[in-house]
Amino acid sequence: MKLIKLNAINSTNTFLKELSKNATLEDFTVVITKNQTNGKGQQESVWFSEPNKNLTFSVYLDDLQLDINDKKYLNFAVSLAIFTTLKHKKIPNLAIKWPNDIVSGNKKICGILIENSIQKNCIQNSIIGIGVNVNQEIFSETIKNVTSLKNLLQKDIDLDNLLDEICLELKSQLQLLSEKKYQFLEDSYVKVLFQIDKPMMFKDTENQLFLGIIRGISETGNIIIELENDNLKEFGVKEISFA
Repeated sequence: MKLIKLNAINSTNTFLKELSKNATLEDFTVVITKNQTNGKGQQESVWFSEPNKNLTFSVYLDDLQLDINDKKYLNFAVSLAIFTTLKHKKIPNLAIKWPNDIVSGNKKICGILIENSIQKNCIQNSIIGIGVNVNQEIFSETIKNVTSLKNLLQKDIDLDNLLDEICLELKSQLQLLSEKKYQFLEDSYVKVLFQIDKPMMFKDTENQLFLGIIRGISETGNIIIELENDNLKEFGVKEISFA
């Protein structure tokens, strides 16, 4: 892989996106920064990271040739790569919170942002942004339910080693994707999904609370929730939140 190290940048995803417009990038080009000043998260949210303490990087994937209808499997592969890497570090109560946050208990330790370039109903290339809370110990009071590897393990983690471990596992999961082992990826993902098959509260777009049970993922990547009337209903990312 080609590794580009930057001292500070607004967003590694944005940097890679601009770079890909002006140059031919090799597959699995990685951009990492010590200080990401305007990191991007799901639904235009901002990812805050203390300089030199965390892992903030993006990976460029070229020539995926993945049917747009199968894009959820890319999300499964990326999420499982982070989950598996952290599982090896004995992180307690580890789970994937739909669609692709990695949590310990109910506290977030990693966020993922996938931005795809689509042509003729195919994902041609993708930029995978990954932010892992590693050695940061104190977080803003405005950010709820967040923690770090150091807080969980009570020791410092080498950032370079962790990057290598994640990239190695990511390549392994992407190999499964290229081999179209979609059912295996889905089964592995659903098995470690946060609160799967457990009653919990959700909030809809009108901020109304309701009780439901996560039962799986739909063909389009939406979450499937069993409602109190026993009906199953699909929700997209912008249609529901965890209460």
